[in-house]
Amino acid sequence: MKMINSDNFINGQWVKGNGEVRKIHSPHNGEVIGEVSFPDDDQIHQAIELAQKAQVLWGQKTHKQRAQLLFQVRTALLDNFDLISQVKSSESGKTLAEGKAGLAKGIEVLEFALSLQNLDSGSKMQVSQGVNCEYRREALGVVASITPFNFPAMVPLWTIPISLALGNAMVWKPSEKTPLTAQLIADAFKQAGLPAGLLTVLHGQEQTVQKIIENPHVKAVSFVGSTNIARKIYHMASLQDKRVLALGGAKNPIILLPDHNLELTAQAITDSFTGCAGQRCMAASLLLNVGQNQKTIQEIKACAQKIQLAEQMGAIISSEQLNFLQKAIDQAVAEGAELLLDGREAKAPKGMEKGNWIGPTILNKVNPASHAATTELFGPILSIIDCPDLSSALQIENNIPYGNACSVFTSNGAMAEKVAQNAKAGMVGVNVGVPVPREPFSFAGIADSKFGHGEITGEQSLDFWSNTKKVTTKWEKQTQSDWMS
Repeated sequence: MKMINSDNFINGQWVKGNGEVRKIHSPHNGEVIGEVSFPDDDQIHQAIELAQKAQVLWGQKTHKQRAQLLFQVRTALLDNFDLISQVKSSESGKTLAEGKAGLAKGIEVLEFALSLQNLDSGSKMQVSQGVNCEYRREALGVVASITPFNFPAMVPLWTIPISLALGNAMVWKPSEKTPLTAQLIADAFKQAGLPAGLLTVLHGQEQTVQKIIENPHVKAVSFVGSTNIARKIYHMASLQDKRVLALGGAKNPIILLPDHNLELTAQAITDSFTGCAGQRCMAASLLLNVGQNQKTIQEIKACAQKIQLAEQMGAIISSEQLNFLQKAIDQAVAEGAELLLDGREAKAPKGMEKGNWIGPTILNKVNPASHAATTELFGPILSIIDCPDLSSALQIENNIPYGNACSVFTSNGAMAEKVAQNAKAGMVGVNVGVPVPREPFSFAGIADSKFGHGEITGEQSLDFWSNTKKVTTKWEKQTQSDWMS
């Protein structure tokens, strides 16, 4: 892959940062595939000042005018679809198929943003004789999005199009681990003719985040990442009186009931815990096994054993995370887990021996209080906990501090509804291993998976990225004494 130097996108131009310059290594093989430059404080301040000025005129445009330009962004992304997918795969460790799927999902949200010109038309009605009330949606101004390494195209395409469609200017801070994709996405917006300053890309780490949040022009902040950092972002932004929505990590259970459909179940569970090498907040990491399902568990193992590294499953983002996963497997065995499948025995693909590789791992007979059962490992590791009945499984699910997702595999509608009603999760799946909603339904968890209010995508996201102004109008004197009642 051609080397990419990713700088900071300020007022429609690529500007080399005055701060640290860092090389980017591919998780696949350890090779240097690019570098990124971090901005200094003055560059961050100047960039946001320019964004604020650009937003004034953009906010005055109609939904339709903004949508017409965003449609050109869609065209530019599709024109560069293969290149963006290849780059995001190379720097995040994903397979190429996963790189394409994530970008396609992001474009779906962009398409939802395009539909706002027809869907979000406001509301007006005559509330009493001669009196009308209406609401109008108005932009906040400058907003910010801090996005994670594991979905370097999808998550920014959740936040950037909707916020721009509503009239805001966006300041985007990509993960320092995957900055190269940001170069190509910002280029697509520039190619489409987005006015300078409406999309700003600022690289860096905690210092950049802090300066963005502290800037008085920034009115709202979104974040997707680990719970530890989400909580910090939430408190930091709240202290600055910012609107904030910070989505954190997860420990997602799948409840396996005895009446499940085997053909529907084994592959879906395997795909859930191995997809993106388990490095996604929607991955199943716990299997709550209700009753005697050993045949299914063996089938899950068989499906996992067939996975070819680099073809059906990608690499781990860093050597540090790989070492963490290896130690977590050791600890699980020390705490009494039965190692059904040991991913540490998997060999790296030929020519990629310097990459960060581990195979699917299945831990059986896991103690509900153990490290493997309670910690978000963020890797292709499935921990199986035996439960005597559904009530016991739901009790374990309810005790998980996170609240991102929960799935149940069953052929019984009443049991499925019981899980849907009682699971403490923001997203529930029935015979679906990765219950990510599709547009216009929104994405968000609850509990320790979400800090703040609102949702980041879908119809519920509109109130996060904008304000609603209520207007009451009366043009003639009313003879009725109750005209305002």
